[in-house]
Amino acid sequence: MCDYHNDDLSPYKGLEHEGHDTEHKQWSRRSFMQALGIAGSGSMMLGSNMLTASAASPLTSAIAAAETDNILILIRLSGGNDGLSTVIPIEQYDSYANARPNIYIPESKILKLTDEFGIPSYMNAVQPMWAEGQFKAVHGVGYEGQSLSHFTGSDIFANTDLETTGFSGLNTGWMGRHFEHLYPDYLSDFPGSRPEGPAAIQIGNYGSLVFEGEETNYAFVTNNVDQLEQIAETGLQYSVDEVDDTCMYGDQIKFLRGVSNVTNEYAGKIHEAYMRGSNQVEYQDNYFARQMALLARLIKGNLGTKVYMISMGGFDTHGNQPLNHARLMTNLSVAIDNFYDDVAFTQQDDKILSMTFSEFGRRIFENGSNGTDHGKAAPTLFFGSGLNGSAFVGEHPTLDNPDGRGNLEYTMDFRDLYATVLAEWLCVDIPLVEQHLLDHPYAPVNLGFNCSGIDFPDIVYSDGEPTIPGSEDPVDPTPYDPSLLDAIVHKPFYPTDQAPHIYLEMPFSAHVDIKLFNILGQQVGTVYNEMMMEGSVELNIRERMPQHLSAGKYIYRIDVQNQKMAKSVMVA
Repeated sequence: MCDYHNDDLSPYKGLEHEGHDTEHKQWSRRSFMQALGIAGSGSMMLGSNMLTASAASPLTSAIAAAETDNILILIRLSGGNDGLSTVIPIEQYDSYANARPNIYIPESKILKLTDEFGIPSYMNAVQPMWAEGQFKAVHGVGYEGQSLSHFTGSDIFANTDLETTGFSGLNTGWMGRHFEHLYPDYLSDFPGSRPEGPAAIQIGNYGSLVFEGEETNYAFVTNNVDQLEQIAETGLQYSVDEVDDTCMYGDQIKFLRGVSNVTNEYAGKIHEAYMRGSNQVEYQDNYFARQMALLARLIKGNLGTKVYMISMGGFDTHGNQPLNHARLMTNLSVAIDNFYDDVAFTQQDDKILSMTFSEFGRRIFENGSNGTDHGKAAPTLFFGSGLNGSAFVGEHPTLDNPDGRGNLEYTMDFRDLYATVLAEWLCVDIPLVEQHLLDHPYAPVNLGFNCSGIDFPDIVYSDGEPTIPGSEDPVDPTPYDPSLLDAIVHKPFYPTDQAPHIYLEMPFSAHVDIKLFNILGQQVGTVYNEMMMEGSVELNIRERMPQHLSAGKYIYRIDVQNQKMAKSVMVA
């Protein structure tokens, strides 16, 4: 290999000049990898697979041990998600429908979650999560001077550098800078004392700088879910041959060997976690659902990875948007719901936060192809029990005062959401958070979790009480009266006879009304409607329902003194 020479590897191809060999020796690792045409400085092409791995050192194992157990899943909606087909502003419905006469979502197809906002009926799979307080949507996410380019927009959402233009911009990502601080001795001390899997796992390597650091990419990356499934199922490992230290490219090859060693180690750990875990929910057979199912199994197998990134393409809906967007968001909603049902079996659902992002939104007005063109602001969706309540967060942009190109103006800086996730979910010190976000001042958003202990500034929440679609009765997924609701204990459970039960514990005597709804919001019956004395009761749902219940997910709603609580329950 030392005898091999390829002038294509030279930064001055075909140009002989003084210090040629020395220049090769002085190349950075990043330059070497980029010259090979490999995306990601710590990535390597092994066979047909693109893999990147992250390692911890003995020095950082103590830091890692002090980290939170919380897990973050980043969901990239590639192509530019249309916010107005994701969250519909009911109070601006006339303006919305007039701007989109051929593609607007009819009122009959909107699940009204509050008086002000709803979601399309094709997202009904996450409606039970709303009822359980596991769904927040943040309005108008974007930044000043938002790019309408796929490439530039993707880079900015990854590197948080608003000066990025075209192909020029910072080549590190917000998560990469975080991990670079945690792991300053990347690769050099591997294998360290960290028993867990890689710090991050990314499915799909195209067009994202999220985990890029100065020297390497801090994620274990596969091109697609097929490759990660293969590694998880087989523990497939790769190696790089020994190389003579006197070789001109010896330093670079040593680097490749280091990456390979990490890759080998983590392939085995991923396989072990996969074999320990299992899916207890049946997922749909589509690309996004397969990613969520695999993540659930690795998490349930206690892999120890803290951050995952997956993706769903197809959101560049210039044409035929209604059918395309409905298919995409149906798949996303069903998979998200299935995932949280799955991890709830091991009681890990409260430790996992999922967050969507996209390179930009889309315009208010439809185009001539039953679609929408590149726009600016769009909502960011959060899922998980750690949200401690469902809400629409922030100020929705007005539809009546767009810019000259028909764009919604942003009302929430995306960096504030990143900062909140880093500081309040992953428990990163605030000065470090500001450093990782290129000195963006810390302005947290109240998303329902708090690690730093600081007081959050006021944030606008949607007015009006959430409702189950199809019912005129309000449903409150968030306890507003702690002296009353926080003292009531209720949860679904499943005895050996598989009949679903509701456990209810009352700290006082009161009239209790429990109704059952299907996921479309249609009331299917009353489980309990009588005075209950102080104490506890176990209610067999099948025995108390007058008609047969088909298998599936339902929502039970408890009404006590005009205060309401809801959870989902599975009927086998």
